Amino acid sequence: MTRPDPNLYDYWPYQGRPKIEWPGGKRLAFWIAPNIEYYEFDPPPNPQRQPWPRPNPDIIGYSQRDWGNRIGHWRLMDLLDKYGMRGSISLSIGLIDHHPEIIEACKARNWEFFSHGIYNTRYSYGMDEAQERAVIEDSIKSVQDATGDRIRGYLAPALTHTERTLDLIAEYDFWYSCDLFQDDQPQPLKTRTGKLVSMPYSLEVNDVITYSVQGWSPQRYTDILIRHFDQLLEEGEESGTVMCIPLHAYLVSQPHRLRVFEDALKHIAAHRDDIWITTGAEIAEHFREHYWDQSLADIKVRGVTTGGTGFAPA
Repeated sequence: MTRPDPNLYDYWPYQGRPKIEWPGGKRLAFWIAPNIEYYEFDPPPNPQRQPWPRPNPDIIGYSQRDWGNRIGHWRLMDLLDKYGMRGSISLSIGLIDHHPEIIEACKARNWEFFSHGIYNTRYSYGMDEAQERAVIEDSIKSVQDATGDRIRGYLAPALTHTERTLDLIAEYDFWYSCDLFQDDQPQPLKTRTGKLVSMPYSLEVNDVITYSVQGWSPQRYTDILIRHFDQLLEEGEESGTVMCIPLHAYLVSQPHRLRVFEDALKHIAAHRDDIWITTGAEIAEHFREHYWDQSLADIKVRGVTTGGTGFAPA
């Protein structure tokens, strides 16, 4: 049986929504999501997806990503420190065991952690419910044990999902998912329980797409980031918008790229009076507390439903 729509959210016209106001009257909520990932050198096979584009084991691909954790991440931390920006870490949970010093450095800066699965070479494809629950429970416990923090966000490993992923993370009291790319404002998702927000993340301004897929220059990436920010800031005058920059240190922190990327951060920081520089969890918490109910009411009146409501009681 085929379905025309995944029924994860309803169509909700952008114009005319209830106005979102961020803390302090800010027009745009800005967050940065460094992906701190661990790629296994020779992971177990998954019949639905190969972990490396080259035959396994791929020492070249492995070492490039290892450079990101050895060199690139530390450069990126220094740069974000310079502009007073905290990261929301999209974390391969296994990295806690491999590189605890990175976790300690992020914790010392009061950065947020959210789950990006255990390894970025272990996919959700083919998992049964018990296996997927084990990944979620391991993510919660491992970060709590290492940092004292309760993770509230989820980005599926290598963007791989099952049909139950969102229902499960809502059940485990996650506040937001980064796995959908349908909007520039938070939106309630249709889950059996909980209050799960679809958080604006990005593929368009994700450095993996910029460098690994499109092959764009650092100058073009910076220009795109500035244009993206300026448009969302302008629209934020009417109702608060969200901009996320997802980053991967093995890409953006290369010596020939980082200083050009800094030009984008400098442009964004110059608008500090108009933007809320924050974390994914803080955005989700604010939306859930202040805009969840009226968003559901507006969707009911103005939206176009695509299936069962799926919404849990507030």
